[in-house]
Amino acid sequence: MTTNPLKGWQVDRARIRTVGQDLQRPECILAQRDGSLLVADARGGVMRIDADGTQRLIVPTRSGDADTQQGFEDRYVMAKGSLPNGLALLENGDIVIANWGTDSVELLTREGTLRTLYSEIDGRPIGKANFVARDSKGRVWLTVTTRMVPWTDSINAGVLDGYIALMDDKGIRIVAEGFGGTNEIRFDAKEEWLYVVESNARRISRLRVADDGSLYGREIYGPSQLDGFPDGFAFDAAGNLWITLIMSDKLIALTPDGDVLTLLDDGNPEATATLNRHYADKTLTPEIMQAAKGTLAPWMASLTFGGPDLRTVYLGSLMGNTIPYFRSPVPGLALIHW
Repeated sequence: MTTNPLKGWQVDRARIRTVGQDLQRPECILAQRDGSLLVADARGGVMRIDADGTQRLIVPTRSGDADTQQGFEDRYVMAKGSLPNGLALLENGDIVIANWGTDSVELLTREGTLRTLYSEIDGRPIGKANFVARDSKGRVWLTVTTRMVPWTDSINAGVLDGYIALMDDKGIRIVAEGFGGTNEIRFDAKEEWLYVVESNARRISRLRVADDGSLYGREIYGPSQLDGFPDGFAFDAAGNLWITLIMSDKLIALTPDGDVLTLLDDGNPEATATLNRHYADKTLTPEIMQAAKGTLAPWMASLTFGGPDLRTVYLGSLMGNTIPYFRSPVPGLALIHW
């Protein structure tokens, strides 16, 4: 039996390096074969960081009025302005954006022009558009965390109003709903299962994928509740699911055997304990959430594998201004654009 390369391994903080500077809310990162990174940016667009470190901010004119000096309440609770969140790279190099601030799905072309693809679904506002993912058939999948305003109220309320929508040549349609804070989604290597982060419910779910894009056979994957709020995740080549726990700022891995491994703990223990206590009591406030964060990638929100061998792990965050990265003992599972 092959030994899991993550068993007994942890991130060596002394070996962590950073890339990028003066970034704004680098929530989602897409690594490319040429060594460049595409990073969501709160100024209303995407930051391209080339392999040599050169940065170029792609900000459409329409988003130029993004207020990057907003306070915590406006920016992180009320989510005012354009806040690109999840990114998906299309085959032609255009980028689909789930915009957390405008509650819409946008298309940013390679030339830097922006247009809104969808702001409504079934005649209703989309809600908190969180993440997008492209599959091998060219379809784009969207997650919506909640329709509650502000979104933070959905945590204490325990509502299950998150959903997954599918965008294809027929338009946009909801294909699964009833999730507790839908966040990132990922396919397994054969696209037989779609894995779903339910941030508010603190769990990972998965559903089988039919050829027509319908989803069925939903089940919880791993523990019924994780010890924190999962946000982003990614598979490695050994079948481990790496998961960021935002606010408690931990990086964990869920093994195929169901074990939970802590790979990196950058949280504030006291603030995390307070966060977890108020979560259990349904008395969370934005102030409590704001106080809980680490120092490497504050409000650690995502991870992606990159580098020529897919062994470089980049960490995205909501409050950081740079991107920490380190080497993994196992390569990541290549995304569809790789």
